[in-house]
Amino acid sequence: MELFDVMRTTFAARDFTGEELPDSVLYDIFDVARFAPSGGNRQGNRVIVVRDASTRDELAALAEPAAKRYRAQSEAGESPWNTIVPMAVTDDVIAATAAPSRLTEPFRTASVVLVFIVDLKVVASMDQNLARIGIVSGGSIYPFVWNVLLAARHAGFGGTITTLAIAEEPSVKALLDIPDDFGVCAIVPLGKPVRQLTKLRRRPVEEIATRERFDGASFAVDHSG
Repeated sequence: MELFDVMRTTFAARDFTGEELPDSVLYDIFDVARFAPSGGNRQGNRVIVVRDASTRDELAALAEPAAKRYRAQSEAGESPWNTIVPMAVTDDVIAATAAPSRLTEPFRTASVVLVFIVDLKVVASMDQNLARIGIVSGGSIYPFVWNVLLAARHAGFGGTITTLAIAEEPSVKALLDIPDDFGVCAIVPLGKPVRQLTKLRRRPVEEIATRERFDGASFAVDHSG
């Protein structure tokens, strides 16, 4: 596939055929993805390849508490897990809500589960003193994660970035023997998608880009000429 085609058609795959994703193909995916940029080129990115069924079951179970809250907030018309608007859903409602299987089953049905972590000792977290949730640190790991998904798409496979189990990070770390000074950043089920989507719905450029300021004119271009 051409690069632009890969970029425009890499979708969040959650339904898998069960077809094997060989180590040789996965190695090639990593071999391309490792050229992703990181802060200062310090390359604190690491990935754990999980094939063991019992471990994947445990990862799915660790995602359930956050998935229950995600569903409860969604059903209440809230934006799940956001840090700006206080949650109105009660703990009792969350406890009574079933975790959506689409958020947990991919751990079990994918060919492999990839756990992405980053060495926090080498990450320059420029926003660490701001009064908001930290975001900048992700710049040293998510380009690598996305490169893996792009390379997987090119190879005919797919997956999706999940973060629900990270709400239980201490348990994830204990399960996978991850050192204290690493942060868990994404858990990606990967496999052969049941369907290969070729047309994705996204906002147009005019809705996401502005000129000079946040409230500036829409970044629009006249293509008629």
